[in-house]
Amino acid sequence: MKIAQSVGTMVTLAALAGALSPKAVADDAGWYIGFNAGQSRAKIDDSRIADDLLIDGFTTTSIGDENRHFAFKTFGGYEFNRYFALESGYFDLGRFGFRADTLPPGSLHGDIKIKGANFDAVGSIPMGDKFSLFARAGLNYANSRDSFVGTGAVAVLDPSPRRWAANYKFGFGAQYDFTRSVGMRIEAERYRVDDAVGNKGDIDLYSAGLVFKFGRSEPAPVARAVVAEPEPVAAAPPPPPPPPPPPPPPVRKHVSFSADSLFDFGKDTVRPAGKVALNEFAAELRGAQFEFITVTGHTDRIGSHAYNLALSARRAESVKYYLVETAGIPGSKVFARGVDGEDPVTKADDCPGRERTPKLIACLQPDRRVDVEVAASRLQAAPTN
Repeated sequence: MKIAQSVGTMVTLAALAGALSPKAVADDAGWYIGFNAGQSRAKIDDSRIADDLLIDGFTTTSIGDENRHFAFKTFGGYEFNRYFALESGYFDLGRFGFRADTLPPGSLHGDIKIKGANFDAVGSIPMGDKFSLFARAGLNYANSRDSFVGTGAVAVLDPSPRRWAANYKFGFGAQYDFTRSVGMRIEAERYRVDDAVGNKGDIDLYSAGLVFKFGRSEPAPVARAVVAEPEPVAAAPPPPPPPPPPPPPPVRKHVSFSADSLFDFGKDTVRPAGKVALNEFAAELRGAQFEFITVTGHTDRIGSHAYNLALSARRAESVKYYLVETAGIPGSKVFARGVDGEDPVTKADDCPGRERTPKLIACLQPDRRVDVEVAASRLQAAPTN
């Protein structure tokens, strides 16, 4: 079996010239270690395999290759400055193989495992404080372990040949430093290797990994001299004025007007006598800052629910309208509603009966009323004559 030779161009290490530059920073020197993992790829020389089988009297009918595998490497090195380092490490390029079917009937299965050590010179070109491009060239010393199995008419004389051999390697990549102590690499490398039966070939490794640097502290900030200027002495500011006193809490006032004093029985128009009572009440409200005014009309239990509810609502609206017009109260601050005897003043036993008689009407007079509740910041006392 042979791992095919592939034509490649050697990557130049022109960046090594930077190692001699007087601008090289001594603080960047130090040891580092790292680990990469990725995929290795090889090209199996199927034509060479077929030719070797033909020499032995076998015609190849088909060949299947296994030319990719997981690979990894560990490494350590010394970085002289940002431009140049020497690095060595251990690599395992994985396992590759083939299966060839033949006539006379038989098959030949072969695979190879390759691992070893390397020593490289690494040149870098910084592209800023954190990112850099690099190229490498060096030697690898690899151990190739072949394994061959023949079936049918195919016989194998040496099923497990092995070989150590030194060859060149080269590659290029990019590195990003998260900090001065930790970075990440991505790389593409080519390893020249010998198999155990006298053939040479190339294996490409595409990998990514981490680099850990030792003794690299973050640069200290550059100290800048600051000339302190005397601050002008300013006069003490005057004390702030005292806070305004808190507003007084809202004043609440509740007044209950007899409906019989404001309206005729069963009516919703304010009587002259009712206007006098409302005028006195409106005088107390002039100049006040209102939060709200609620006007609630009440009826007695005589009559239907619908009739009483409508009558009490109309009476409440009449009182609201009169207060708005007389006292100049904003209509948006006044709320009117009617209820059907749901809050009577009389008790159930005070006025027995359901028939509409003068006696029952007179007894239920306290239930027929208009309640006015006022919440305001200030109220005047009623004027006296």
